[in-house]
Amino acid sequence: MVNFSPTMTLFEQFERHINPGLAGLLRFTGLDRVESHAEGVYVWDTEGKRYLDFLGLYGTLSLGHRHPKVVAAVERQLGRMPMSVRVLVSEPTTRLAARLAELAPGPLSMVYFGNSGAEGVEAALKFARFYTGKPGFITTEGGYHGKTFGALSVTPREAYQAPARPLLPGVKVVPFGDAQAVAQAIDSDTAAVIVEPIQGEGGIRVPPEGYLRELRRMTQERGVLLIADEVQTGLGRTGKLWAVDWEGVEPDILVSAKALGGGVMPISATLARPEILTIYKDQPLIHSSTFGGNPLAAAAALAALEVIVEEGLPERALEMGACLVQGLLELQRAFPEFIQEVRGRGLMLGLEFTDADIGAVVVAELAARGVITAFGLNNPKVVRLEPPLIVERVHIEEALAALAGALEATRVAFEGVL
Repeated sequence: MVNFSPTMTLFEQFERHINPGLAGLLRFTGLDRVESHAEGVYVWDTEGKRYLDFLGLYGTLSLGHRHPKVVAAVERQLGRMPMSVRVLVSEPTTRLAARLAELAPGPLSMVYFGNSGAEGVEAALKFARFYTGKPGFITTEGGYHGKTFGALSVTPREAYQAPARPLLPGVKVVPFGDAQAVAQAIDSDTAAVIVEPIQGEGGIRVPPEGYLRELRRMTQERGVLLIADEVQTGLGRTGKLWAVDWEGVEPDILVSAKALGGGVMPISATLARPEILTIYKDQPLIHSSTFGGNPLAAAAALAALEVIVEEGLPERALEMGACLVQGLLELQRAFPEFIQEVRGRGLMLGLEFTDADIGAVVVAELAARGVITAFGLNNPKVVRLEPPLIVERVHIEEALAALAGALEATRVAFEGVL
């Protein structure tokens, strides 16, 4: 038994009992604080400091913190029935599946609900094997699909994979954006190709025009499934409801999560063409989840979809994203020794720095100025900017002013070094 010390701070308890390495990283970036409450685009810590949230829980908070319509929907459902008994049909869960089928790209009319993006990817991989009877998958360099075993197997980062091996066999890794490499990798054992329309943790990497269309053409031609991982890109973040809509692509399976819960409840949805899930007719419990698509999460997701569509948040992401990019490009011209590239689409943007250490210092300096950001897990040279889609110009101006100050402080810190 570990003796509890009443003199330990909450942060020290986190460091001792949850994740000492992450605690050290938070301490370095100046975010060794305890969050208190949040509203819209702002977060406050227990010491009263206010932060402008330009990370949005890695794209989860598309509606900001505590959107009133989503909170009200969850409160109503909480008063009725928080959890399903699972032997009766859940009304909000069924309504959510039907609504997702209406909004999906193409004939993706069957839905499996989980609790996280990784769970959604796990389901997608299993469904691909169920349907094709083949074991193999093709994924891309820099791709990020989660850290559970199957999802990790198609997330080719050595630091994450090495301690957990052996992982799923039969996974091939090809360069992102190279359709010809995918064509060469497909063989008689390939069940599916899994791809992010824009890589998130890989550093906000946008593929060449026509890449997704070519993947769709060749996979259809060769009898291979195409899985679109829209965990981060989906539901308006890139300027369209789904990022595959930019090229008019209809995947066989699509995974949605993060923003689907409206920033209030965790939920994922794996959408598939109906023939892919015919296995459920004979084996209805072949893949299931106790909490997946529970009534509270489904109520939150239904409200979130209503807000996203009725308030035109994809279009807003384009408008506010263009405003933010303009300011970022001006800062790139002012700090060319630091900022190598500005890239992304909509409000899924990345700043690639010339060195990962520079990016880390900028993140810390931004935190000191009350702006929350983070670097890409698979590309630490890139600082990600994924504010809520409800962001306004005044917030963008606030973030850009803080970034200018952070870059100037970084220039002073690195003076004589670069």
